[in-house]
Amino acid sequence: MIDWVPVVFVTFKVLMFGTCMFFAIKWHYDQGKKKGADTRALLRTSAKVVAAFLLALLCVGLLTFTLATQLGMDLNLP
Repeated sequence: MIDWVPVVFVTFKVLMFGTCMFFAIKWHYDQGKKKGADTRALLRTSAKVVAAFLLALLCVGLLTFTLATQLGMDLNLP
């Protein structure tokens, strides 16, 4: 009886995320058509967002590595 639960939940999740992504992309596309977006400003903002994401990813990785080392976990590769 429990075998169908993951199938139903994964199917529901994929359908919901797909629908939400479609409408989010459509909304952003329509907003872009509505007002003439400056492509240089858009690229500059995108670069800032990517840089902030990479910096946050680096900080989380270093924090995780430091915490694992402090706790005495073995981080050697096999």
